Amino acid sequence: MSDTETPNSEAVGSASAAHPNVQWYALHTLSGQENKVKKNIEQRIKTEEIGDLLFEVVIPIERVSEVRRGKKVETERKLYPGYVFLAMLLRGEDGKLIDRSWYFVRETPGIIGFADGDNPLPMPGEQIEAMLRQMREREEKVSPKVAFAVGDKVKVGDGPFLNSEGVIEEIDPERGKLRVSVSMFGRSTPVELEYWQVEKSV
Repeated sequence: MSDTETPNSEAVGSASAAHPNVQWYALHTLSGQENKVKKNIEQRIKTEEIGDLLFEVVIPIERVSEVRRGKKVETERKLYPGYVFLAMLLRGEDGKLIDRSWYFVRETPGIIGFADGDNPLPMPGEQIEAMLRQMREREEKVSPKVAFAVGDKVKVGDGPFLNSEGVIEEIDPERGKLRVSVSMFGRSTPVELEYWQVEKSV
């Protein structure tokens, strides 16, 4: 698994089942430090033997596609830049902060702090469910790097219509396809293309 790759969402969901008091918290990180923070936390959980309090750290990502030099390229994009999500025991049954958990987070390089300040609240269950659902949906699906709209002018970057310019007439997000009206032999012809085969005209 790469540093940016999210673990299987079902495995992530099982972290909360490991202990009834496990809660998810959003941690605010320095810009661009998300992957370093994740790796650091995972290493420290092992070396400091704190796996009884910290369970899972997640950076939700999506796969996006674009055309570069006429080739389809897939990259990863963070869904929540500047944040990592940690399943942990932060408070004991008495409701008081557990020092080991609190200082572990505060002393991790790259972490600014808990997203909601010095009195962190766990993320609501429905918010976690929505995040995990979004992760499941994005695990298999590749999204276009650029959002398209009907009427956008685009340039074809792949296939028999390479370098042709046209206008988007219809968008089919389920199939990841566009119907583009391109000029061919002096006539406007509708063609079906995949998202990654076009880029917005400048």
